[in-house]
Amino acid sequence: MLADAHRREWGFVLAATVRVTGDLDLAEECAQDAFARALVRWPVDGVPRSPGAWLTTVARNRAVDLLRREAGLRSRLPLLVQDEPAADPEHHEIQDDRLRLVFTCCHPALAVEAQVALTLRLLCGTSTAEVARAFLVSEPTMAARITRAKRKIAHARIPYRVPAGPELPERVDAVLAVVHLLFTTGHTAPSGEALVRDELLDRATQLARMLHALLPTPEVSGLLALVLLHDARRATRTDEHGRLLLLSEQDRSRWDRAVVDEALALVRRALVAGPPGRYALQAAIAAVHTDAASWEQTDWGEIAALYGLLEQRWPSPVVALNRAVAVGLSTGPQAGLDLLDRLGGEPALATYPYLPAARADLLRRLGRDAEARTAYEDAILLTENDAERAFLTARVRALPG
Repeated sequence: MLADAHRREWGFVLAATVRVTGDLDLAEECAQDAFARALVRWPVDGVPRSPGAWLTTVARNRAVDLLRREAGLRSRLPLLVQDEPAADPEHHEIQDDRLRLVFTCCHPALAVEAQVALTLRLLCGTSTAEVARAFLVSEPTMAARITRAKRKIAHARIPYRVPAGPELPERVDAVLAVVHLLFTTGHTAPSGEALVRDELLDRATQLARMLHALLPTPEVSGLLALVLLHDARRATRTDEHGRLLLLSEQDRSRWDRAVVDEALALVRRALVAGPPGRYALQAAIAAVHTDAASWEQTDWGEIAALYGLLEQRWPSPVVALNRAVAVGLSTGPQAGLDLLDRLGGEPALATYPYLPAARADLLRRLGRDAEARTAYEDAILLTENDAERAFLTARVRALPG
């Protein structure tokens, strides 16, 4: 139960405690103390009716005690948030503590990548290893980046504060990246038994909705649409035994049509507002999938073209990989394989399991079973999610010979 509470409540507890301490390191220490106290008290007293409220109260009380005990503590530590009228939060433009802290961590004095990594690690309950996989770098590399970001806050004594309304737009790109990476980490868990991490999906969806209510720009609309279109089919992505179901196997009648309709309206709004950005284009791709009555009727040519536009707007080896897969389904497996082979030397994809998995599928469709088997085995070695590994293993066993 405590592990589940940590996954679900960490962001709430930390964000609420920062409002008391004004210091991220101190707030993190107090939040950790609250979970340690729960480890001792809950087995004796029972799990409270509202675990999050219990943890937040303990963490905030611990923070107050420390601040009273050491009056000079805050002068010796770098401030994360300058003093604000915490007793009257409803008059602030960002009323949710978690979203307020996301904006606060995404300070323009830090590199955007550092902003995103720091926020994911500290606020969103994702491990350093998970953040590293999201950025396609090693765990030690990501740990060093996060440490450097925190060190810069400390050494430069950056006076962080919750941004005022006119300052929000300059931070929105990093905030969008945080919400998007949080969603993708929940959509397909990098490791563990389950394909999906529901608590991260729920948190990302809530943040995307709050962000859209605050800043309904085309790119924010695109991100919310993207999140909703994928989340509308959450219940159909695995069977009753947790087995991964491909898009071609999912029961489309079970997709949440109300959520789909809301998302499609957001996609249209984002696309007509001007040249589409990366999130609007990704949402458009998801919309093509959703509009198709069946897998066989999917317009793969349009999807490949949209990926081409996305690659121009947001050059990324992952986007190039997805475009190659779409070309393989629209033009033929050899055309897709030719594009994939050009990505073989990309350092960022060296440990990315979806590259050998995509190659394996194209080789299988070409009847090159021995090469497909080798590629599937490479993908299995790189995959840490049990549901994905089981799917890949089943594909290997289904190959002739």
